[in-house]
Amino acid sequence: MSDNGTIAHILITFGGLFLLGLLADLVGRYTILPRVTLLLLAGFLIGPSMLDLIPSFTDEWFPVLTNIALAMIGFLLGQNLTRKRLRDLGHVVLITSLSVVIMTIVMVCGVLMLFGVPLEIALLLGGIATATAPAASMDVVHEYRARGKFTDTLLGIVAIDDAWGLLIFTLFLAGVHTIRGHNGFDELLLTGLWEIGGAVMVGALLGLAMAYLTGRIRPGEPSQAEAIGVVMLVAGIAEWMEVSYILSAIVLGAMVANLARHHTRPFHAIEGIEWPFLILFFLLAGASLHVSALAQAGLLAAGYIVLRVAGRLLGARLGGQLSGMDPTSRRWMGLALLPQAGVAIGMALMASQRFPELRDVILPVVLGSTVVFEVFGPVATRWSLVKVGDIHTNHKDSPDQS
Repeated sequence: MSDNGTIAHILITFGGLFLLGLLADLVGRYTILPRVTLLLLAGFLIGPSMLDLIPSFTDEWFPVLTNIALAMIGFLLGQNLTRKRLRDLGHVVLITSLSVVIMTIVMVCGVLMLFGVPLEIALLLGGIATATAPAASMDVVHEYRARGKFTDTLLGIVAIDDAWGLLIFTLFLAGVHTIRGHNGFDELLLTGLWEIGGAVMVGALLGLAMAYLTGRIRPGEPSQAEAIGVVMLVAGIAEWMEVSYILSAIVLGAMVANLARHHTRPFHAIEGIEWPFLILFFLLAGASLHVSALAQAGLLAAGYIVLRVAGRLLGARLGGQLSGMDPTSRRWMGLALLPQAGVAIGMALMASQRFPELRDVILPVVLGSTVVFEVFGPVATRWSLVKVGDIHTNHKDSPDQS
């Protein structure tokens, strides 16, 4: 194909994807399905498992789009970690998130072991089960303009959930390394801790700089280029340093929210540009779903799904009760925390690289369960927000305000 033909192919593909995203958003206004679920289903329909309409070059673009989209989501989540919100909700967020993570591990790891699953596989799946899908949760909140204490608590939990998950998964990864008789336990543990500590350092340093500079390029009005430039910079540096770019972006957002004079404007700037990236991200994520993976994983994947759901529900109830959360919120919080996607897949790929002999068990279970949690997780989040009264069933946001 000539250069002109290649360029035309790329432009037609992305033009079609954006219009498909618009169609999914419009259809969502007349159904109970969040647009995240509709985009994932649309992506699955046009992906290789069904119509196979997605050109192969998108495989090279997807990792970049994933980094950009999730870095933006992480930055926006960071604005929920202000001193005022932490003062009002900090103990509820901390206790509930820890309870959800611990109970998820107990249910997934403990019950799988009781049914004869090898300890190494149970540990790895238990660690992976703690991961969430911040992009899906955040978009449901934005789409329906959810407002309220439940929403603030949910976003706070989502913001720190993956940090707990990464820490625990690192410890479990090192533990499995020892169980299987490999050397280098200390090195593996230090590498995992660096991924977390390094991410915090990158986000904090760039956050300090951004908090000072925000609003100075144009007095009182930080430009969109300024905001997206720093967010992409923190994601790029974090990726280069091999630390968690999502965690770095969350810390960046928290620093700006707490220290910048015009702290709300960078977040508004990112909100104004994130939706096109999320359209591509969710559509291509949907195209990467393979129902065959769920069938291949079989009974173990079904058990993982049921146990993870049970862990989230029980953990939220227990944590909510210990932290003094109101009864309605603790009843529905676990359901709102069901989405799981990219972070879990990343953990599964990491485990597969460290232990190739476990790849044929771990990857099918995680990839297969992702199909369920990607599609039904956002629906569960929306349902929870409706039940607690933070959104109304007929209240939808418009695409340009996402």
